[in-house]
Amino acid sequence: MAIVGRPVSRGISDGWTAEVIRVAVLENIPNACSKLYSACWRAARAMGYRKLITYILDTEPGRSVRASGWKEIAKVKGRSWNTKNRPRVDLYPLQDKLRFEIEG
Repeated sequence: MAIVGRPVSRGISDGWTAEVIRVAVLENIPNACSKLYSACWRAARAMGYRKLITYILDTEPGRSVRASGWKEIAKVKGRSWNTKNRPRVDLYPLQDKLRFEIEG
């Protein structure tokens, strides 16, 4: 299962870029993640997108994304969305992430 949507970061949301937001696979299925990332890119291109991005935790190896032809573009500093004026509960890891993209 993969979920692709509009980029979470407003600065990246240019109308031509989509983001793989979630990927989940059953255990013991060889290359399942790589196949999902590739399928997401084929679908995004068919819908007119020029770029697809995703993020992984900096502690993850990223073999699936790299095997699908994606390139590591940036290291993104982990941070909280909780502020004094907009209190929020952090439900996600606050550690640094790596941004990958594929375009063409």
